[in-house]
Amino acid sequence: MLTTGNRRQFLKQIGLTAAGTLIAPAFLHAHDHSIPKFGGRRLVVIQLSGGNDGLNTVVPFRNDILYEARPQLLAKPSELLKVSDELAFNPAMEGFRSLFDEGDVCVLNSVGYPNPNRSHFRSMDIWHTASDAGKYSSTGWLGRYLDHECTANTNVTSIEIGQVLSLALKGAEFKGTPVANINQFYNASRKVAAGSYDGQNETASFLYKTVLDIKSTASYLYEKKKIYQSKKTYPKTKLGNDLKKIAEMIHSGVDSSIYYASLSGFDTHFNQEARQQRLLKVYSESLKTFVEDLKQSGEWKNTLVLTFSEFGRRVKQNASGGTDHGKANCLFLAGGALKKQGLYNDLPTLDHLDKGDLNHEIDFRQVYSTILDRWLSADAGKILGKKYEGLAFV
Repeated sequence: MLTTGNRRQFLKQIGLTAAGTLIAPAFLHAHDHSIPKFGGRRLVVIQLSGGNDGLNTVVPFRNDILYEARPQLLAKPSELLKVSDELAFNPAMEGFRSLFDEGDVCVLNSVGYPNPNRSHFRSMDIWHTASDAGKYSSTGWLGRYLDHECTANTNVTSIEIGQVLSLALKGAEFKGTPVANINQFYNASRKVAAGSYDGQNETASFLYKTVLDIKSTASYLYEKKKIYQSKKTYPKTKLGNDLKKIAEMIHSGVDSSIYYASLSGFDTHFNQEARQQRLLKVYSESLKTFVEDLKQSGEWKNTLVLTFSEFGRRVKQNASGGTDHGKANCLFLAGGALKKQGLYNDLPTLDHLDKGDLNHEIDFRQVYSTILDRWLSADAGKILGKKYEGLAFV
C-alpha cells in the first residue's frame, strides 16, 4: 500500500512538485497511439533566461548610434557575421548564420509588450502566461493550450527537459511533465507500487491516479527511448544534451506536441562580451545540430522552434562592461515550413528610444497567436483571452 510519506517522496524525487504545488500530468498512454489533433506538428521552445542582449546578437552594424552607445562592448565590424548590408550576427553564431542562410530561420526585431517590466521574475511570468503587465495568471499560455486540446484519452501533451515545470506549461486541468533523465524517471517509478484505492477519499484518489499516470508515462517514455538514439554529435553542453533528448523523442514517435528547454546565464551586467559569446555559441551550435538531426529523418518540416528571452538590454553600455535590463528584444523562429525566412521586419530604430530603451513594435502575443492558430490549429483567441493580429511567418 502506498503511504502518504512515500507518495510525497516519490513525487518529489521525479520532479512532479514545484513551489509546493503537486503537478498531476494527464499524459501519454502507452497503449493509445491515435493521431493527435495537432496533426503531427510540434513546437519546441528554447528559453534564454536572464535577458539576452538582442543588440549584441542581431547587430545593426552600420548604425553609428549603437557604436557610440557601446564603445567597448561590440565586436569589431570585421569580426561580425554579416548577412546583409546592415545586418550581422554575433561572431559566436556561425551555426545560426548557416541556418539563416539556408532559409531555416526568421528573425523578428523589436518584440515586447506594453508597459514592460524590468524584473526577471515578473517579465518571465508575463511571457509565460501571455497576460497584460498589470494582470497575474496562474496558468501558462501552453498550459491553456493543453486544457483546450487534451481529453482524458488524448496523446497531446508537453515535455520540459528539466526538474521543474515552467509556468508556461501549467494549465488549469492539464500540465506538462518535467523529465530530466528518462532512465531515472523510469527507475523511480518502479520503486513505488500503486497499491489499490476504493475511491472514497478525494485527495487519496487524486494521488492514486497521479501515481498511475506517472508509472504509465515513465514506462511509455522508457520504451520509446529504446527505439532511436541519435548518431549526431551534439555539443557537450546542457542545451546540446537537452536538444538531443528532444530529437530522440521526436524520432522515436513520442506523441507530444510541445517540448521545452532552457539556457540560462544571460544576465550580463558586467564583462558581457565574452560571457554572452560563450552562451550564444552554445545556443547556435546546439540548434544547428538539432536541425541537422531532424532534417535527416524528414521531421524538420513538422517542427517549429521558438527562441525568446524575457527582455532585452538597455542600448547604452554600463560602467562595468555590460548592459542593464531593457525592454524590447529580438526573437527567433526556426522551422522547415516557414513562409517567411530571414529578417521579418526592420532592424531596431535607435534614434527614437523609450527612455534609453528600444520601443516594441511587435507584441509577443502576436507570435503566440500565430503559432496557436496557424501551426497548432488551436483557437488562439480562447487560449490567450483575446484576439491578436497574426503574423506571416507560418
